[in-house]
Amino acid sequence: MMERGRKLFAAEARFVGEARSPDLIPPPRGPEVGFAGRSNVGKSSLLNALTNRHGLARASSEPGRTRAVNFFELAGGALFLVDLPGYGFARAPKTEIERWNSVTRDYLRGRANLRRVLLLIDSRHGAKESDEEVMGALDRAAVSYAFVLTKADKIHPRELVERVEALSVLARRHPAAFPIPFPCSAETGYGIAELRGALAEFAEFGAAPHDGQEWRET
Repeated sequence: MMERGRKLFAAEARFVGEARSPDLIPPPRGPEVGFAGRSNVGKSSLLNALTNRHGLARASSEPGRTRAVNFFELAGGALFLVDLPGYGFARAPKTEIERWNSVTRDYLRGRANLRRVLLLIDSRHGAKESDEEVMGALDRAAVSYAFVLTKADKIHPRELVERVEALSVLARRHPAAFPIPFPCSAETGYGIAELRGALAEFAEFGAAPHDGQEWRET
């Protein structure tokens, strides 16, 4: 599976559109994997590391910069990677934050081609209350999700093992959670190959290419 993941993520990856409001969410075009997490957890950095394309997703030192649901096509439509707005912190008016939350909720609700959500957790801090709130929402929506521990290079290996074990225990309390967390580092590449291999399971090779024509102006 890791070799299949390597080939999948070595293929072309490109940004194909964004949805800033619920009515702009595009119809399903292929299997999707969502990326969710607190602001500044490293979603954009992880997307860039997985695809080995610096700048595919816009990383920023300012939390809360992802303000739409962003869609990236991989391998001509074999898999779509979906970057969801961060939660927990954002320097924006409450009405703007609620708009982001609304489009995220609408995307997650009944998205039949959504194979899994990767819920990113900062290795240095572990799961926070806001993360557990999202877990509850995903459980209620029956959306399968897996934990990804980001920035694994920033803590001692023994502490990382403890974080992985703690999340494994937490996963057993949530019906929609995948039981095995994925520790990784976008900076060093640790765990990236394993995560690619896991995501390759959801790809549909030979899918019809996505031409982007159905995207509406945002």
